[in-house]
Amino acid sequence: MRRALVGFCWLASLWAVVPAHAQQAVKVGLIMAYSGQFTDAAAQMDNGVKLYMKQHSDTVAGRKIEVIRRDTGGAPDAAKRLGQELIVRDNVDVLAGFVLTPEALAVAELSAEAKKFMVVMNAATSIITTRSPYVARASLTLPQNCEQLGTWAFRNGVRKVYTMVSDYAPGHDAEASFQSAFKAAGGEIIGAVRMPVTTVDFSPFVQRVKDQDPEAIFVFIPGGSQPPALAKALVERGIDVKKIKLMGQGEIAEESALAGMGDAGIGIITAFHYDYNHQSPTNADFVKAYNAEFKRNPDFFSIGGYDGMHLIYEALKKHGGKTDGEGLIAAAKGMKWESPRGPMSIDPETRDVIQTIYIRRVEKVNGQLRNVEIEKFENVKDPVKARMK
Repeated sequence: MRRALVGFCWLASLWAVVPAHAQQAVKVGLIMAYSGQFTDAAAQMDNGVKLYMKQHSDTVAGRKIEVIRRDTGGAPDAAKRLGQELIVRDNVDVLAGFVLTPEALAVAELSAEAKKFMVVMNAATSIITTRSPYVARASLTLPQNCEQLGTWAFRNGVRKVYTMVSDYAPGHDAEASFQSAFKAAGGEIIGAVRMPVTTVDFSPFVQRVKDQDPEAIFVFIPGGSQPPALAKALVERGIDVKKIKLMGQGEIAEESALAGMGDAGIGIITAFHYDYNHQSPTNADFVKAYNAEFKRNPDFFSIGGYDGMHLIYEALKKHGGKTDGEGLIAAAKGMKWESPRGPMSIDPETRDVIQTIYIRRVEKVNGQLRNVEIEKFENVKDPVKARMK
């Protein structure tokens, strides 16, 4: 009897020691548009995920991280179906990714039903975090950038603007945010156009705006293949940013768009949360590591993936490796860190990102076009939710 008791106690003590090594992997389901129009955007975001895991290992709080990738092709219906499969069949612990707002909205309701922690790495429409109490965002909201730009534009002498945005939820967010802030400051919106989100030919829209001869143009289009296409149309239609001020969120001045515009892009004004030219030691290290790994510069998709994985890792650490949605979202609320983009945190009330927004102007630096920061707004919360209090 005594021998059996000793044997049982030994086995029990072994069980107490083993779990850290024997626990199942933490499964992270990445839902992104790996094919279609936003292929490069998904690739850049996934590159950020891969780099973070390479730098910080694939084990957190004694548990291995297993990433399961699913391709939506940019279709919200596919995102919802794949989200269901990841939850029911693959038994994922965390849902993440989401290049596009429709993808994130489709999966957020699943997050709420299944009580799964969900990390938005790009999708920027303000309402996303309201659709599930388990969603945290590590990217941006459109009103963060666009309201700051609207106020800044009037303060810096712009009085009349024509707006052109993609005709889907993020475009509507951008349009409403810029227009409301600009008009509240005293500016006038002289015209507006919404463009199909799938368009590849912006020429007729650019011509329509040019015919109005506006003082300034505000533009929002999604990142990926569209900024270079817009740049091509602007050049072909003879939009001179020295005469007509071109403003927008950062996508219109991304590296690929500037390459398509050449010197015609000098003077573009944007409001954004990240650019690989941002001057800080943390970003310099990040850009160097990213280039070494992927032979290209990171972009805002990359930083979304990188910071999104940071949020997942740190929430798991804080929650002792446990993966219940209630515990992980509680761990995420209020989290702060120094990102390559600058200081950032997760708003404990809204679960949205709080960060610095930079006003940048395209300039030629050492023979190359660069986004040069000319002003910044620190600790910017999502203004839409701030007004809902």
